Amino acid sequence: MTDALTVVLAQLDPTVGDIDGNLAKFTRARAEAAKLGADLIVSTELFVAGYPPEDLVLKPAFTTACEAAVRHFAQTMGPGPAVIVGTPWRQDGKLYNAAALLDNGRVTALRFKHQLPNYGVFDEKRVFAPGPVPGPIVVKGVRIGLMICEDMWTPDVTEGLAESGAELLLVINGSPYERDKRDERVSLALMRVRESGLPVAYVNQVCGQDELVFDGASFVLGVDCNLKVQAPDWREALVKTEWRRGGDGGWLPQKGTMVPPTEELAAIYRAMVLGLGDYVRKNRFPGVVLGLSGGIDSALSAAIAVDALGADKVHCVMMPSRYTSGASLEDATEVARLLGVDLRTIDIEPAVAAFGGMLAPAFAGRDADITEENLQSRARGITLMALSNKFGWMVLSTGNKSEMSVGYATLYGDMCGGFAVLKDVYKMTVFALSRWRNANHGEGLLGPKGRVMPDRVIAKPPTAELKADQTDQDTLPPYEKLDDILECLIEHEMPVDEIVARGHDMETVRRVWRMLDRAEYKRRQAPPGVKITRRAFGRDRRYPITNAFQDWLPRATPMDEPGGLPRAPTPVAP
Repeated sequence: MTDALTVVLAQLDPTVGDIDGNLAKFTRARAEAAKLGADLIVSTELFVAGYPPEDLVLKPAFTTACEAAVRHFAQTMGPGPAVIVGTPWRQDGKLYNAAALLDNGRVTALRFKHQLPNYGVFDEKRVFAPGPVPGPIVVKGVRIGLMICEDMWTPDVTEGLAESGAELLLVINGSPYERDKRDERVSLALMRVRESGLPVAYVNQVCGQDELVFDGASFVLGVDCNLKVQAPDWREALVKTEWRRGGDGGWLPQKGTMVPPTEELAAIYRAMVLGLGDYVRKNRFPGVVLGLSGGIDSALSAAIAVDALGADKVHCVMMPSRYTSGASLEDATEVARLLGVDLRTIDIEPAVAAFGGMLAPAFAGRDADITEENLQSRARGITLMALSNKFGWMVLSTGNKSEMSVGYATLYGDMCGGFAVLKDVYKMTVFALSRWRNANHGEGLLGPKGRVMPDRVIAKPPTAELKADQTDQDTLPPYEKLDDILECLIEHEMPVDEIVARGHDMETVRRVWRMLDRAEYKRRQAPPGVKITRRAFGRDRRYPITNAFQDWLPRATPMDEPGGLPRAPTPVAP
């Protein structure tokens, strides 16, 4: 029986579907872990497949390739630490989210995820079968209670492992980032420690995968409920953890790496940098192109792109119309200079004039309205898409969550793009992030230190500049009010009367509710973007497009109308 164990937590960045590439990365990590004296190296959830693989695991050819790769890796890995690796696995005709222990040239143990999440961004019940409550696995004589992500979020798996003789708990994870998620993970781990009297090691991946980002931040908790190891967030790391058997026979994790977590605004910014960077690199785009208007959203989007990819891979376009102010031209030029990016100017007036002439007979006798405003936005969208087609750059959409919530965006215009980096960031947070980035830099950011946009970009009233003297507040409530109402409606599903009780007037709340509901069809056609909040559009919030419910209307009963039919709700204008 050993009295010491060295475990390396492999906090790595896998790519979904790249089985060979993921195992090659893990092979290099194992070699480094051997130099650290590791007895065991541990991957994250479904590392072989990449996480989350979604319906990719429904392809038998894919899961067969994963299993074959794991067996081949076990046979060829040679001397060194034992391995725990996450992988899809078929057994007895069922597909499981599995963790495999590899040692002595073979797969020596398999454990299957018991708790399958089926909420928010997770749909695991539709692709995996739940495994039984697992028993411990044995490494160097130590009985390790191995759990897979959601297994730690409820007490039953921990209870089963403790009752069956586990000496320590090890959790492999694919836990996506969202605001305040780290504290929730640690709190849940503390509950499992208190319930079982066992220490916990928690390893999480760090990567971007479509809308999701994973922040790493792996950790170890001792039986005294104190953090013994805190891995860095937002970067890959091999984290050495050392364990000693105490006088009572229990295992005591030793003090190790302790990296303070990133504070909230910096974490949001890092999430967007990682999400965009991995999306562009893993999909093999040579760079991105975006419209640089002189406004705050495009300036912040450009800064994130430069920090993620480098200035040489970010291409900006100023597309002025007759309504573009001189200040906007100056601000866009200064943003490009501060970031060191290429900026070209393409005047959209010829295209707008051509569309106007083409449509004049059809529009005869009708006054100009939002139609003509949207023509300008769509001319810009066409321009960016043409540059994307010609040079292969991905169009980066610059809209934020406040705009996407209420439909203050133009389909096939400013909504054009392959990725929307601010999609889950409210406007007031855009202001805060812009101020933060002007005052801060950090390790791994590829953009310049110092300011990335003029102060005037942050201070001036937001405007789409699609007509004379236009500001966003001509159409929308002030953003500080709008964002609070939207957070109540989206993040907390609060009823109208509770929102009004917070100090908002009823008509404004009703108006925002209507705008939010009516814009669902637009959001269905929007590009993906980094998930930041608990209720991101798309995976987290799935509302019907056709939807007549309005909270402030009195409920109908079957006897309200002759014939027992309910009263029809008030129609909502398109």
